[in-house]
Amino acid sequence: MVIKHLFLPSVYTNCYLLGDEESGAAAVIDPGAPAPELVDAAREAGLTIRAVFLTHGHYDHVGGVADLLERLGNIPVYLHPEDAGKSDPLMPTAALGDVTLWRDGDVVKLGNLNVEVLHTPGHSKGSVVLKCRDILFTGDTLFAGSMGRTDLPGGSYEEIMASLKRLGELEGDFQVLPGHEGFSTLEAERKGNYYMREALADG
Repeated sequence: MVIKHLFLPSVYTNCYLLGDEESGAAAVIDPGAPAPELVDAAREAGLTIRAVFLTHGHYDHVGGVADLLERLGNIPVYLHPEDAGKSDPLMPTAALGDVTLWRDGDVVKLGNLNVEVLHTPGHSKGSVVLKCRDILFTGDTLFAGSMGRTDLPGGSYEEIMASLKRLGELEGDFQVLPGHEGFSTLEAERKGNYYMREALADG
């Protein structure tokens, strides 16, 4: 498994390239702004970008999709249905055209990698966390020491707490690669993240 991280300074978003070395298949996770260097990085690693994975539909996570499709052609763009087809500045997902809808429990094959979809609403109705082996791509659900804001349209404190509880109750430890700021581990968040501790203590 290959993971390359690219920070997109124009939107302060973490974008990731996830690839399978054996098959050469790769996906871009949350291209929040045009980043032609992603295509170059994939090529240098011997990878072919075959899909775009979106953890949710906010502009700072989808803003580079059109540029990628222009460069790569008609590859599938995966998005939860709750965030699809929106036409406001915060969530301009209707402009993405036809997307491939994924839902909780879906497993998407990326070469020999299995990417499991965990629906984790709270930051947005359609927020998801992507689980691949020992990695969690948490989007704006879980941050190092914090969580996504819930005061935007579609946000819910109760829902994000339930989502954090679900993540905290996953068996074992995982690397946490969030949509913004630094990286962490799930065990570190169980121990030191106030919001996750609150979620796990509830009930």
